[in-house]
Amino acid sequence: MPEITTALPLLALTALAAYLVGAIPFGMVFAKLFGLGDLRQVGSGNIGATNVLRTGNKPAAALTLLFDVGKGGIAVVLARAFFAEDAGQLAGFAAFLGHCFPVYLKFKGGKGVATWLGTLLGLAWPVFLAAGATWLVTAGLFRISSLAALVAALLTPLWAYLLGFPAMVVLLVALAVLIYFRHSGNIRRILAGTESKIGKKG
Repeated sequence: MPEITTALPLLALTALAAYLVGAIPFGMVFAKLFGLGDLRQVGSGNIGATNVLRTGNKPAAALTLLFDVGKGGIAVVLARAFFAEDAGQLAGFAAFLGHCFPVYLKFKGGKGVATWLGTLLGLAWPVFLAAGATWLVTAGLFRISSLAALVAALLTPLWAYLLGFPAMVVLLVALAVLIYFRHSGNIRRILAGTESKIGKKG
C-alpha cells in the first residue's frame, strides 16, 4: 500500500468525485447515440464494451471501451496531480466501484474490466501493458472476453510486483477479487462451456 500522506477529508472528496465519474455508463450513452436500444436488453445485459460489440456496432463498442478506460485513467491522473499516490490509488478504486455499482443505474453496472485497465494505465503503464498483453493472449487463444479478463486480473498483482510496483499489489488484489465477484455468472458459464465468444451477436 502507498503511504497515506493526503488529508482524510481530501481523500473522501477524491473518492466521491472519482466514483461519480466512474459511474457514468458510457455503454448506455453510446448505445443510445447509435440507436442500438437499451443495452440492458441486449446479449448479456451488461453495459460494457463487450456487450456493445454483440450488437454488431464496432464503432460504438470502440468508443465505449475508450471512454470506460479513460474514466479510470483520468481519475487516477487528476488525483495524483492534485494530491499524491494514495489519492491516485483511491481514485482508481472508486472509479472502478462507480462503474460496477453506478448510482445513476440503481447500482446495477458493468464488470469493470475496462475501467480497471484505465486505472492501471494511470498508475503504472508497464503494469497496464503486462495486463493488456495477458488479456490479448488469453482472448486470442480462447475467444472468450470474460476468461481473458479473469486471467489478467489474477496475474496482474504478480506483474506489478515483478515490474517494481509493490505499492500497487494490495489495490490490485482487491480489484481482482471484485472482478471475480462481478464475473461469477461468467465463471459458471465458462465451466459449463456455454460462455459467449468474442464477436458473437446477441
